[in-house]
Amino acid sequence: MEAAPGDEKLARLLAPLREDPGRAAILTDVDGTIAPITGRPEEAGVPEHTRELLRKLAAKYALVAGISGRRAVDARRIVGVDEIAYSGNHGFELLLPGNDEPLPDPSLDGHEGDAARFVAELDSAELDRAGFRVEDKGAIVALHWRGAPNEGEAESLANEIATAAEWQDLVSHRGRKVLEIRPNVPINKGIAVAAILAAKPVRAALYAGDDRTDVDGFTALRTLREDGDLEAVACIAIASPETPPEVIESADLSVPGPEGFIEVLEALAA
Repeated sequence: MEAAPGDEKLARLLAPLREDPGRAAILTDVDGTIAPITGRPEEAGVPEHTRELLRKLAAKYALVAGISGRRAVDARRIVGVDEIAYSGNHGFELLLPGNDEPLPDPSLDGHEGDAARFVAELDSAELDRAGFRVEDKGAIVALHWRGAPNEGEAESLANEIATAAEWQDLVSHRGRKVLEIRPNVPINKGIAVAAILAAKPVRAALYAGDDRTDVDGFTALRTLREDGDLEAVACIAIASPETPPEVIESADLSVPGPEGFIEVLEALAA
């Protein structure tokens, strides 16, 4: 269901966090959730009002963190708020407030270059003709085709690349007009959420996101609740024409775009 911030169900979901902010966490995806989607990923940015809200929330709540598919330092740059934590590359690295360098996840040891080696062996001329932009994210390499001359043909090529990657024991993950090639180690946004919450125990947590990878974040919160580690959770989908149906279906409710989520953050900060 899509909800306005004044909706009664949303108010009930936010109540446990607002009642005891010192024992509550606010976790959010970055692109498409607090940073509007742009034609080119490097052009993304978080509006200043949202930044002000995040700073206010960081001073009030036990934990505020951005959980991003970008590198952690890139996520911090896009968001522009040093006071919150960043889990980057879908959980492969963690950048804490005050730190200049992210901490790599131990599971990555020995696999840092797997994805880059695979992409380096692809036909670069074919990628250029198809309109792909290659983003080196360290352990992960992303192939973007938003704005390609023929996005349908580019997506077909991405499917072929994904199959080839899987044959080479790599993990492929599709997002909104992007294919990520990842090393075959057990990490995702759900594992990242569980890890960051384990380091900062709370009784209530909210996660917001707009893409398939964020469903893992929703699942992690609910698993922690079922295990008794959390008392209350709120899973918020950020709805847009490109939001995959499974994100909406797996959320407690949805809000209309980053603008709708700003109003949720305002309610949490009030």
